[in-house]
Amino acid sequence: MPLKTVQIIAALVAAVAFVLAFIAAGIFLVSSLFMAVGLAAVGWLTWSLIRQVRARRGGRPA
Repeated sequence: MPLKTVQIIAALVAAVAFVLAFIAAGIFLVSSLFMAVGLAAVGWLTWSLIRQVRARRGGRPA
């Protein structure tokens, strides 16, 4: 049974959709990795600044 033009076009569209879905999933993973690194950097910066302020006060209450 020969394939019709509509079936060939539908198969090509489905293949392109799958490729775009895999690209989007990869971008999501890379973006999540950068977000986690950024959050870790902000957390470390906050922790170090709080530690520095506590050390300067010398244990005096606010």
